[in-house]
Amino acid sequence: MSRPSQAKLTTADHNGVSVIQSQAHATSPSSLPAGVAGLQQVPQLVPANPSAGGGKALPPSKMKKPHADKDSEEYRQRRERNNLAVKKSRMRSKQKAMDTQQRVNELKEENERLEAKIKLLSKELSVLKDLFLEHAHNLADNVQPPTGTEGSK
Repeated sequence: MSRPSQAKLTTADHNGVSVIQSQAHATSPSSLPAGVAGLQQVPQLVPANPSAGGGKALPPSKMKKPHADKDSEEYRQRRERNNLAVKKSRMRSKQKAMDTQQRVNELKEENERLEAKIKLLSKELSVLKDLFLEHAHNLADNVQPPTGTEGSK
């Protein structure tokens, strides 16, 4: 399905916004300037002057802040607070890593103990099965089948 080509005309209105107009669906010609009668106005937010910036607003962390003089007391205090916060953050991070490593070591040790216990219990189960089977065979050998030769009264 191909669309028929439409004649487009771009003009700038009194607000400095470019407007693209197409001839495909004409609306009331009285609302348009005489030179573009029969064209439909489609507002489009394109700045008439592309070098005039625009776009999204920057987050507060990206906005330019007035630089405090590097020799000022306020700057020195901010730097000290920041340095302390960084040091505290790094210490927390190291402590968390050490705690995690300690937990990993504890779990490895527990895993080794449990695996040793599994081996021991498996051996014990095997020995008990053998004893049970031996006992069952002995009972089967000691039981005499009933015979009809015994005396009747």
